[in-house]
Amino acid sequence: MEKFFKLKENNTTVGTEVLAGVTTFFTMAYILFVNPQILAQAGLPVNGVYIATILAAVVGTMVMGLFANVPYAQAPGMGLNAFFTYTVVLIGGFTPYEALGLVFICGVINILITVTRVRKHIIKAIPETLQQAIGAGIGLFIAYIGLLNINFLDFSAGVPALAPFSDKNIILAMIGLVIMLVLMLRKVKGAILIGIVATTVIGILMGVVDVSGVGQATSYGEVFSDFKSIFGVIFSGEGIVSLFKNHSLATIFPIVFAFSLTDTFDTIGTFIGTGRRSGIFTAEDELALENGKGFSSKMDKAMFADAIATSVGAVFGTSNTTTFVESSAGIEAGGRTGLTSVVTAILFLLSILIAPIVGLIPSAATAPALIIVGILMSASFADVNWVDFEEAIPAFFTVVMTVLTYSVSNGLAFGFISYVLVKVATGKFKDIHPIVIVSSLLFIINFVIEAL
Repeated sequence: MEKFFKLKENNTTVGTEVLAGVTTFFTMAYILFVNPQILAQAGLPVNGVYIATILAAVVGTMVMGLFANVPYAQAPGMGLNAFFTYTVVLIGGFTPYEALGLVFICGVINILITVTRVRKHIIKAIPETLQQAIGAGIGLFIAYIGLLNINFLDFSAGVPALAPFSDKNIILAMIGLVIMLVLMLRKVKGAILIGIVATTVIGILMGVVDVSGVGQATSYGEVFSDFKSIFGVIFSGEGIVSLFKNHSLATIFPIVFAFSLTDTFDTIGTFIGTGRRSGIFTAEDELALENGKGFSSKMDKAMFADAIATSVGAVFGTSNTTTFVESSAGIEAGGRTGLTSVVTAILFLLSILIAPIVGLIPSAATAPALIIVGILMSASFADVNWVDFEEAIPAFFTVVMTVLTYSVSNGLAFGFISYVLVKVATGKFKDIHPIVIVSSLLFIINFVIEAL
C-alpha cells in the first residue's frame, strides 16, 4: 500500500487517508438522495437511479484513486443532473433514455479530447469571464429548481409570488434550510447530509412523510429490478438509436457541447482550486496539462478518470459523473493520495444496504440541499469583473438566459454570441479564439433551424 500510493512521498499515513476518505464521503453523500429525485422527474425510476448513482460514484472514484492517485471523489454532478432533467428532457423533448445517450456521447468525446490535446485547447480558448458566469448561472439555476420543487413560488396570478406558508411542505423545507445553513455556518462535516436526514425525521413527526408503508418497504429485488430497467438501455433502440433517428445533429450538438463544457470547467476548477493550495497539483502539473502530451502529469490522469466516469455513469443510468468540489473536505482532513478516494468509493458501495428506504426522503428535505449548493456555486459571481462593461455583457447574458430559459446550453449560446459581438464592436476580433467563433456560429445555426 505504501509503495502503490506513495504515502511517505506525499507526507501522509494510512490512518490519515482513511479519515480523509470518510470525511469526503459524508460531505458529498447527499447526492445519493438528491440525484434520484431530480432524475425521477425526467422519468427514470428513483430506486434504479439510486443504484446507478452509487455505481457511477464507485467506478469514477476508484479510477481516480487507483489510476491518478489523487484524493478526489466523483459522482453524478449537481447542475448537470438539473440540465439533464429540466432542459434536455422536460423542455427539449428528449426521452430520458435518449438523454442518457447524449451523456454517453459526451463522455466518449471527453475521453477522446482528453487523450489528445483538444480539451486543453478548449480550456484555454474559453474566456475566464464566461467560465465563471457558467458556474454562477448554474448555481442560480439549481437554487431556483429547489424553490420550485416545494412550490415555494405561486404562479397562479401570472407572475411569481410567494406561496402561502400554510403548506406543510414549504414549512418543512424552510426548517430543513435553516438546519443546513446553521450546520454549514458551524462548519459541521456532512452538514447537508445531516440536514436531509434531520428534515426527513421532522417530516415524519409533522405527518408530511408517509411511513405507513415502511413495513412493506421496497425490497432489494425491486430496487435492482428498477436498476436493471435502465442499465445499458442507451445501447437499445430507445437510447442512442432513437436519439439519432428522431433528432438532428443541429439539435444534438448544443446539448453535448454544453454537457462537455460544464463538466470540463467544473472539474478543472475543482482541481486547480483545491490542488494548488494543498500541493496535490504543482505548477508543473498545470503547465503539463496545457503543453504536455499523453498522461504526463497527475492532472492529465485525473482529467482522464473524470471523462471515463461520465461514459460509465451513462451506461449505469445516470447523468454526467464529475469530480466533486466536496473532495476539498477530505483534502483539508489530510488526504493526499488515491487511498482517500478508494475509502470513499468503498463507503459509496456500502450505501447499497440502505436502498429500500430511499423512497422515504421527501422533496422538502432535498430542496434545501439544492438551495445550499446554489449558494456555494454562486461564489463564481465574485470572479467576474462586473465593472468592466465588456466583460459584464457576456457574463450577464450567460447567467440570465441559463436561469430564465431553464437551459445551460441557451446560457452558453447567448454568452458566446454576445462575447463575439463585444469583441467585434470594440475592434478586438483578433482576440477571439477560433473555437469560440465556430461554437457561436453553430449556436446561431441551431437557432435559425429552430425558427424555421
